[in-house]
Amino acid sequence: MKTFLDCLPCMLSQALRAGRIATTDEKTIKELLDSVGAMIKDIPLENTPPETGELIYREVSKITGVADPYKKIKEENIKEALALYPELKETIRKSDNKLLTAIRIAIAGNVIDFGVGKDFNIAEDIKKALYQDFGILHFNEFVEHLEKAKTILYLGDNAGESVFDKILIEELKKPVTYVVRNIPVINDVTYEDAVASGIDEVAEIISSGSSAPAVIPKLCSDDFLERFKSADIIISKGQGNYEGLSNVDRPIFFLLKAKCHVIANDLEVKENDIILKGINLKETII
Repeated sequence: MKTFLDCLPCMLSQALRAGRIATTDEKTIKELLDSVGAMIKDIPLENTPPETGELIYREVSKITGVADPYKKIKEENIKEALALYPELKETIRKSDNKLLTAIRIAIAGNVIDFGVGKDFNIAEDIKKALYQDFGILHFNEFVEHLEKAKTILYLGDNAGESVFDKILIEELKKPVTYVVRNIPVINDVTYEDAVASGIDEVAEIISSGSSAPAVIPKLCSDDFLERFKSADIIISKGQGNYEGLSNVDRPIFFLLKAKCHVIANDLEVKENDIILKGINLKETII
């Protein structure tokens, strides 16, 4: 997905938000905003938003001296999500369609997004997602591809959300490789965060090899790209991964909540809709 003009003020807001989490020194934050503002004027609109995000959060770390400003917040989100885990597993056990319920729960976790800057309540948003209508629902296609798949590549998004990813992975009942960010960026999931969420109990964990807040193939490692090209089914979580992969020629299922009007317009849905969208599904699984 390309960068839209409405993305530009959002990028500056993200820098301000991250800067205030990293430091209380206003001069440092002003220096950060000056630097990011100068950077934004040179951003090609053809680039995906996460490509610019990588530059912005690299600047946050450089100027504030804090490599992972969201570390404590991520730990709190994971703790809160883990507290809900037993109840959610029971919800699935009682469900008439366990896989679809697990998908709803995984998408609900996508609300934990400090890049967008909206308030959220994890427990309340989970409850809403269990009954909310989908803006796009390619569930039958998902089941068809899942039944044929031998290898699944699952692209993680934020740290707290990874607890809910674990719930879905358990319902897939297939070998899964779970992809995390190479280094901390926003509140996205790293290897350490994924282990804290228990992902290592249900999947192999690998890094994309990129520090961008999304999977952008040209920025990823050769090892990741080999897996990306060979996976029978790719599950992509979150807005950032959608922005980075929506134009990539691979069969991908996007699971996300459309948390801003730019993403909603691109998907042709309403803001806050939940989405299970498959692309390039004509490719045959061997």
